[in-house]
Order: sequence, then C-alpha cells, then structure tokens
Amino acid sequence: MKRFFQRLYKWELWPFYLIYAPLGFVWVYYAIKARAFWFFSPVNPTLEFSGFEGESKREMYEQLPQELFPKTAYVPVSISADEVIAIADENEFAYPLAVKPDIGMQGLMFRKIEDKAALLRYHEHCPVDYVIQDLVDLPIEYSVFHIRYPGEEKGMVTGFIEKVYLQVKGDGRSTLRQLIEANPKASFRMDEMIKRHGEKFDDVIPAGQPYYLSIAGNHNRGARFINLHNEIDEKLCHVFDDISKKAGSFYYGRYDLKCTSLEDLKDGRNISILEYNGAGAEPNHIYDCNMSYWNALKVIAVHWKHMYMIGKINNRKGVRYWGFFEGRNYLARAGAFFTVLSKYDLSY
Repeated sequence: MKRFFQRLYKWELWPFYLIYAPLGFVWVYYAIKARAFWFFSPVNPTLEFSGFEGESKREMYEQLPQELFPKTAYVPVSISADEVIAIADENEFAYPLAVKPDIGMQGLMFRKIEDKAALLRYHEHCPVDYVIQDLVDLPIEYSVFHIRYPGEEKGMVTGFIEKVYLQVKGDGRSTLRQLIEANPKASFRMDEMIKRHGEKFDDVIPAGQPYYLSIAGNHNRGARFINLHNEIDEKLCHVFDDISKKAGSFYYGRYDLKCTSLEDLKDGRNISILEYNGAGAEPNHIYDCNMSYWNALKVIAVHWKHMYMIGKINNRKGVRYWGFFEGRNYLARAGAFFTVLSKYDLSY
C-alpha cells in the first residue's frame, strides 16, 4: 500500500499513456492542421517513421561521422556461434564489451559482456539481430535534446541532463537486499533486481562503496537525471548544430552520449554518441528534476509544436506524411516486437 501511494504521488512513475493522456487534444489539433494523423512523420526524413519508434541503430549510425560513436559490428541472430566469435575477433573487440538489439528501446536486452562465453550465451538467448560495441568507459553520460529547422544553420538545445545510473551505496551493515528495499526507485523494480542481483542479496556492501544496479541511463531503468538547463549556451548549441548538419537530416531528437567532462562536451571533444532518438524521443529533462506534472505537460506540448512545424516544412519540400493505416500497422508491428523483446529481457 505504501508503494502504491508513493507511485500515485510521483507522477514520473505513472504508466506512459497515463502521463500523456491530457495531451491527446494537442495531438489531434496538430493532426488536423497537418491533415495527417502522423504529423511528425516528415520530421527526420532519413530515419524510418522519423525515428518515432522501431528504427534501427544501423540506420542512425551510418549517418553519423564514424569518430562520434563506438566501434560497432552488426550480428544477425541467424548466424552460428563460431561466426559470432569470428565477428568479435575480426573487429578486435576487447572485453568487456557492450551488446544491444539493433532495434531496441528502454535498455531492453542491453548487456555488458565480460568474455566470449557470456557473448555466446547472449547470442543463444537474444531473439533479434543485435550489435556488438566497444564498451564506452567515458565517465559522464548526458542527454541533449536538439532541434534545428530545415534550411537554418542554427538550432536550439531545449533539454540537457546528466544521467546517474541506478545504484545503492553501502553502509557496512546492510545487505544488498536491504539497500535495494530502502531505495525508492530500486524497490519498485524488485523482480528485476532479484533476476539481476539475487545471488548477491545477502552480501554486505562496504561503507561508502557504490553498487550499480543498472548501467543503462534510462528513466525506465531507474537512472536519476540532473537538469543542466543553466549550462545550455552558444557553445553547446554549436556542437550539436555541427553534428546534426554532418548527419544531414537530423532535425528533431535527443542525443544520448558519453563524454569526459562538461567542458570537453562544449568544446566538441571526447564525445561518444550511444544513440540518437528521433521523433519518439521524450524531452527527458522533465523527469526526476523536481518538475511539476503540469509544467512537464507544457514542455512536451512545446516540443510537439516544433515537430509539427518541422514536419510541415519538410512536407512542403516533398517529404510525405505517412498514411494513418500505414503508421498504425507499423506501430502494431513494433509493439509486438518490443513485447517479445521485453519477455526475453526479463528471462535473461
């Protein structure tokens, strides 16, 4: 009962569709103005469905300068175990490395792989094509929401956060289970915690030592966000204007990346882009930053206005709006895909 009231009070923990429900009329308004239900579909012309959902990482990485993302190899689920090891060896990956589905979301089936045996176990269990990547060990993970209108040289950074992975800190007395039960975020994910860390639940974590429960920087994986809105300046905007222009047609979305420091990020140095999320990207600076629910809705509505405007401009340039049934069927397939992926994630 206590957890129920905590969830009721913390709107960030509500189901996705409940959070967005009051904005339904905003969506309908822009759909009517655009005369297209999927009014965002021309926003990022080089991403399938503008990167709303179900886009592949290969599609995104191939549009970015190679030096800006981790070394990556693509692995078809259909190949043999020997072929997987051959791909890892040929690309000279060092362990530990990272693996994740080529089409993924919310950190599903993202894993840190310690050795060849673990890679083979992952390959045997993963139901979809995936990527092998260098594990990026840069110390800080950021999200930067960037918007640039077609034909304009300068865009804007509308959201900037630092991510802190879900973790507990030892006190020298409490077991890992006790620390998790006392953590407001981790305790809501007890089934996942048992699956991931159950064998260490009786361990006493030394005083002051952090224990990472997840290395995925997602709100849905319990990461904490630090709002860096006051750090948005011309230097930061210039860096992401430059990246978006190099990519060609990234006009609206969120970069998730790692870097060595805030100063280096603003200077465009030591950046490794983990993902680019297009039209489906949430302005995740609304979460975990003490923002009221109503202010969060205003932020989302403003971003949808930008989506509508960019889509309108690109449509005038010949980029078509997706038809209603075309988009609905695409999302239905993506939804079925992620349902399966979620089941595999929980069982591995």
